[in-house]
Amino acid sequence: MSQSQTQPSFFPSNAIDHAFAGLGAGVVAVLCMNPLDLLKVKFQVATEAPKGGIGKAIWVAFKDIQARDGWRGLYRGLSPNIAGNASSWGLYFLFYNQLKRRALTNSPEMPLTPGQYLLYSAEASAVTAVMTNPIWVVRVRMFASPTDSPTAYRGLWDGFRTIYRTEGIRGLYKGTTLALFGVSNGALQFMAYEEMKRWGFEQKQKRFQKLGRIWTPDDDKLSNTSYTIMSGSSKLLALCVTYPYQVVRSRMQNNSVLSQTHYRTIPSTMRHTWAHEGMSGFYRGLGTNLVRVLPGTCVTFVVYENLAWLLKRTAARREAKKAP
Repeated sequence: MSQSQTQPSFFPSNAIDHAFAGLGAGVVAVLCMNPLDLLKVKFQVATEAPKGGIGKAIWVAFKDIQARDGWRGLYRGLSPNIAGNASSWGLYFLFYNQLKRRALTNSPEMPLTPGQYLLYSAEASAVTAVMTNPIWVVRVRMFASPTDSPTAYRGLWDGFRTIYRTEGIRGLYKGTTLALFGVSNGALQFMAYEEMKRWGFEQKQKRFQKLGRIWTPDDDKLSNTSYTIMSGSSKLLALCVTYPYQVVRSRMQNNSVLSQTHYRTIPSTMRHTWAHEGMSGFYRGLGTNLVRVLPGTCVTFVVYENLAWLLKRTAARREAKKAP
């Protein structure tokens, strides 16, 4: 997606195009990565390090889940995971592109700066985090609790009803403060990603000029390899900086005995984790997260960029047919 100012839109607005592309990317990513999402949350809420290397720990955990719950157990929590990821990516790209387009409309000759990318990404992430937090609370609890537990939720709506009935509206928004802190993750990632992508488009345009080729809407796209490298690199940077908040949030959102005693607030969760596990406790599940998040991020961005480009190209061809 270049910073062209006159991009046609498939839907009534360009921002809705990007929202649709983000929603589709979120669904595809969850269908591919749900088993690793499940393990990531289980490792985050665990208070003991898994035995053996991360590869062995993942394999053993998969075998245990499959033996206890069958292959369907690996897709436990799929409905809230799809709802959370699809709605989060859809809403994020909707708000993010609206903010970028407004800035570019006000200053059409000035490219966006890294600071602007950081700001608009943070604003879009914050709104999305507040709107989708209840879904993530249900997701964490479905992932963390055994299927035969009497407190296990039967699905997304059962989770909403149960939490609202037993904990009130505050229960649905448990961990929101940490989710807002996690805005820094997305902001750092998108600042790095947008700068990499801008550099990629500049290099491609220079090659076209050197070869004397005309730039068309079909060319307004980088290779899938480029999107994979850029999205993976930017996510790795952001994740290593901001990962501890995810552990704290998962432990607060879980409904275990420890969550009701030692993990009731952010300070108490941090104190208890530091006292009993040290710094390594704040990076619990990082290996699994890297195994899950990097491929998942690459899948999400490759699907998103291709869907966004497909919608834009289709809209451009539609407009060309209308022209006299």
